[in-house]
Parts: sequence; C-alpha cells; structure tokens
Amino acid sequence: MLQRIKSSKVPGAIGSYSQATLIDSFIFTSGQLPLDTEIGDIRQQTKQSLQNIENILKDNGSDLDHVIKTTVYLKQIEDFSQMNEVYSSFFKEGDYPARTAFQVGNLPKNALVEIEAIAILKEEVE
Repeated sequence: MLQRIKSSKVPGAIGSYSQATLIDSFIFTSGQLPLDTEIGDIRQQTKQSLQNIENILKDNGSDLDHVIKTTVYLKQIEDFSQMNEVYSSFFKEGDYPARTAFQVGNLPKNALVEIEAIAILKEEVE
C-alpha cells in the first residue's frame, strides 16, 4: 500500500510534493534542503539536510541505519569533501549506504546541498 508520510519536525514541502512516500517496506524521501539556506556553509547545510531525513525516518518506522541509497545534489562539486566529512558522521563507519553525488545547476532557495534517501522499515530486517 502506498502512503504519503511526513515528520512534523521537518519544514513543509515548498511545492507540490510529499516529504516522503512509503510503499511496501520502503521509504523514499524527497530531496531535503537545509532548514535555513541563508545561514551556514556546506557543512552546516549538509547536517541540516541529513537531520531532516533522520527525522522523517524516525517518525515513520526507520532510521539512518536502514538507509539503502542516497543521492546528494551539490551546487558546487568543490564542496564534495566537506559535505562528505559531515555525511560520513551520520552513518556507521564501514556500513555506508550506496550513494550518488553530483553538481547541479542550481538548487531551490539557493541551497548548497539537497539530499534524498531510500530506506527500509526497521521491522523488515529485524
């Protein structure tokens, strides 16, 4: 069964989309922007984006340990190493999800990073 899901700890959608979708045992998050794109460098914005994903997952039966795949959109590919430094701190070392990261032309709200994730429900693997 398909369900549109969200977290009250994450800013609402700024367009015609859902924060996330649950189908069968999988959660697909929409791209998560930092809460405040006017403040913060790539490290702070990466942290905010991943905290949004973490909140969506925790409020809907999963967590970062159950992330299968992420996609990272960067305004500047030169920010990759700084983004990666923060990104890696959110996951268990050596147990990172699959990931794609690339530079895009621009991001909403002039953000430096946007991250989306695919996760499985905790109950499905325990």
